[in-house]
Amino acid sequence: MSEFNNVTIVKKANVYFGGNVSSRTIRFADGSSKTLGFMLPGEYTFNTADPELMEILDGELDVLLPGAEWQSVKGGESFNVPANSAFTMKVKTPSDYCCSFLK
Repeated sequence: MSEFNNVTIVKKANVYFGGNVSSRTIRFADGSSKTLGFMLPGEYTFNTADPELMEILDGELDVLLPGAEWQSVKGGESFNVPANSAFTMKVKTPSDYCCSFLK
């Protein structure tokens, strides 16, 4: 889907890694949430609490998921991140993403 309807958007940005990664939180009526964000080239490690679905809307990166090898991901592709884990991304080009928090 290219747009979300009937949502609440948190005005304050989530800013990480000195501003190289930023996102906005979107809350849905059913209690679920997502973030829409943008990453500049660089290497970033994130920790998860809930399982996540990372959809790369545009850009190119490599991701290292727990127990896996590095894999390339580009716009139009996605990957799942397990709960209570860490994953690393090497962002090659400015990248637009949508992160869904799965419960």
